Amino acid sequence: MIKSKQWLRAAGVRAAKTIAQAALAGIGTAKVISDVDWIYIISTSLLAGILSILTSIKGLPEVKEEHND
Repeated sequence: MIKSKQWLRAAGVRAAKTIAQAALAGIGTAKVISDVDWIYIISTSLLAGILSILTSIKGLPEVKEEHND
């Protein structure tokens, strides 16, 4: 779970990459830049970032988890 600054940094990087990928995919579907629905791009990109953070709660492979058994 959220236990360290390392986790926050790794989850933040993943979320930022996910937001960028979602935005690029949405922009790429427009024929010309003036056809881009910016409200749609922003809302779907932010939703993708939120989902990325929620998915990261399960665990991140780049962050070693400490078990206190």
